[in-house]
Amino acid sequence: MTEQSRDGRISPLRPSGRRRKQPARGRRAATVAAWSAAVLVLAGGSGLGYVYLKLNGNLQGVDINARLGTDRPKNLDNGSMDILVLGSDSRSGANAAYGEDEGGARSDTAMVVHVFEGHRKASVVSIPRDTLVERPSCTDEKGTAVAGERRAMFNTAYEVGGPACAVKTVESMSGIRMDHYIEVDFTGFKKLIDELGGVEITTTRSIKDTKSHLDLAPGTHTLDGEQSLGLVRTRKSVGDGSDLGRIQLQQAFIKAFIDQVKDVGVFGNPKKLLDLADTATKAITPDSELDSAGELMSFAKGLSALGAEDVHMITMPVRYDPADPNRVVPLEAQSRQVWQALKSDRPVPASATEDAATGQADGLVK
Repeated sequence: MTEQSRDGRISPLRPSGRRRKQPARGRRAATVAAWSAAVLVLAGGSGLGYVYLKLNGNLQGVDINARLGTDRPKNLDNGSMDILVLGSDSRSGANAAYGEDEGGARSDTAMVVHVFEGHRKASVVSIPRDTLVERPSCTDEKGTAVAGERRAMFNTAYEVGGPACAVKTVESMSGIRMDHYIEVDFTGFKKLIDELGGVEITTTRSIKDTKSHLDLAPGTHTLDGEQSLGLVRTRKSVGDGSDLGRIQLQQAFIKAFIDQVKDVGVFGNPKKLLDLADTATKAITPDSELDSAGELMSFAKGLSALGAEDVHMITMPVRYDPADPNRVVPLEAQSRQVWQALKSDRPVPASATEDAATGQADGLVK
């Protein structure tokens, strides 16, 4: 079976195998990585004190609230929750294997995760990194003021001002206050997938991408960490070669990952849970309200009812920029539909994405 979104499009992958009071480095299945890490804390048993100490030592938070102050959208309390999940393309440290660092990390993957009241459904909105936006003025991590810019690429917000500037840019675009922030890195993502035992997907034709080092024949594959990272980085060899096609792969992979976590039975295996928790907490940089094992556990309990079938994924409606085909610009009316729906804790209407550019990667994987 293929995965069909509410707008009728076929997703390129499928798995074979209280608002404002809970959450949100790398590129990828960041939402599930963080969610998994939190749930895994439940495996502590009689050694819970040791587990908390160990996992707490893995976590370093970012105080988004202190850096942004009061100049933010209203903090609503309607039972829903919004999380900015970010993947950074920094090539420093262990990530150097994926290319040279060009002087600063950028947010290669950005997703706004809206968990509806009751926490049994969620909508995920991917923001293309090449989207031209009006970036607000920010203060970087050293306290230096950074001027705003019109027609700035979305991913430069993180580059010039770090996590807080990325959050401020998303809040400026959407009018929605982010309750939490979570970042995942390359190396941590790979290790998490390997610890999980891989993720199963089925391709309809070969994928060979020299940039992401991915080489897959048509058929069913259990991807290890390196291959999974390659898949979610693949761009030039899918669809029209834009970031939009890659986003389709990322979204479908996340659904496969969610199902894999449930299918492998880790919740009945305390050692497996602890190993995954250790790996996942090393992979993420959360906001300061999620930087302890206890806070992550509370977060996880709030999301534990979600399965892949409960998550609706779309890309923010965009079109190719007439002045530069390598960039995209928001479809203003449709984007307002998306953000207003989430702000009102309602499903995103199918009409919001009908005329949007897609990247033409449909059908590559099923």
